[in-house]
Amino acid sequence: MPDAIARPLWTAAEVAAATGGVLHGDNRPIMGVTYNSREIARGDLFLALKGARDGHEFAADAFAAGAAAALVQHPVEGGPCIVVPDTLHGLEALGVAARQRAPQVKRGAVTGSVGKTSVTQAIKAGLDLAGPAHGSIKSYNNHIGVPLTLARMPVETQRAVFEIGMNAPGEIAPLSRFVAPHAACVTTVGPVHIEAFADGEAGVAREKAAIFQGLVPGGTAVANGDVAFAGVLAEAARAVNARLVVFGTQAGCDARLMDFRPDAEGATVTAELFGRPLQYRLAQSGAHWGLNSLCVLAMLDALDVPLETGLKALADFQPLAGRGQTRQVALVDGAFTLIDESYNANPLSMTAGFKSLGARAVSGRRVVVLTDMLELGDQSRSLHEGLAGSIDAAGLDLVHAAGPQMRWLYDALPVSRRGLWRETAAELAAEAAILVAPGDVVMVKGSNGSKASLVAKALADLQGRDTAPATR
Repeated sequence: MPDAIARPLWTAAEVAAATGGVLHGDNRPIMGVTYNSREIARGDLFLALKGARDGHEFAADAFAAGAAAALVQHPVEGGPCIVVPDTLHGLEALGVAARQRAPQVKRGAVTGSVGKTSVTQAIKAGLDLAGPAHGSIKSYNNHIGVPLTLARMPVETQRAVFEIGMNAPGEIAPLSRFVAPHAACVTTVGPVHIEAFADGEAGVAREKAAIFQGLVPGGTAVANGDVAFAGVLAEAARAVNARLVVFGTQAGCDARLMDFRPDAEGATVTAELFGRPLQYRLAQSGAHWGLNSLCVLAMLDALDVPLETGLKALADFQPLAGRGQTRQVALVDGAFTLIDESYNANPLSMTAGFKSLGARAVSGRRVVVLTDMLELGDQSRSLHEGLAGSIDAAGLDLVHAAGPQMRWLYDALPVSRRGLWRETAAELAAEAAILVAPGDVVMVKGSNGSKASLVAKALADLQGRDTAPATR
């Protein structure tokens, strides 16, 4: 039996109608949408966006790779093109058109200082089990990623979830209005991107709460009740007459975490959801997944996904790359456990990671390898130094560090906890073989820009090798 022919996402004429553009060339079927000429699949619409480089320069490459058409600001050679005054505005219009042509879709939106991508993907796992679903990939959460994810939404979609992020004030509300979610959540609020806000974390809280401004009438606002700025989130929900659902550990929360028990295979969660007692399994062992899982369940409930479906999704949902993926690395004389948290870091996620590592049973040492946390502004020194208390509370044994900002933490540690410090992650990665020993559980964490992933890769590459651990 021949394979089914995929239904086109758009046609070139439909793109022209949605964007107000002019089609030059044939009306071809369009199977996907992308702005990266190196990621073109046959039948894609290529978006000639202007950034550090002008996307129009890559139109010929896109057509050579199989693009069906291009969205451009002036005609280009190589294939059909839809000419619009501004390609970014054209993408935004295409995203809105995708939303409007599929009014049946229940849409969710996710933001937060920590956990956006993992929570978004866990929600998506539940949506997938409930029917035709769509959602953000990677961390497509900005002024390009959000409309792009909308533009990629098939017309037959029943439910969708979108990640929304920010680097500066005023970015979240417009993106939420693009999505027009039926449910939106704030995973947590913390000192992330605080250099962009004159009042620090309070400004971050207001910006995160702005996701509720895009909710459809009668929509659901899901908010973390354990954060210091829970009142800001609740007030923002009330301002748009949203149904407020609060998750947390305190009495009175709609989704209340009662207990979190990590083990070698994941964790067992005891909770109450809208007054119903629950006990369920997670494939995640990080302590922050207690509240994360309740946020996911509250969002799935608001998007009409049965509880049993959500629990199954959570039981099967594995850590994402660089966000808690765990593996055994075999050495000549044994093995160590590598926890890769190298994708991102901030004070909140660092503390949660230390707590999770401290709860693990080990035959060797509990070791952390840390690189700089970025975008903390004039609070960077105090926030790096402040990690020493969390490391002590978690009972960790050894800290290796890289970067000028992590030097502040390194100097704040007692000598007994100091491993190696190097100026860069690359220098520390080159000495991976002396960072660990058989029986250790090792967590690597740092901001993406400070290259913690180099150390994580170097440690993973020790498979089958010998080590000579050092403490200094």
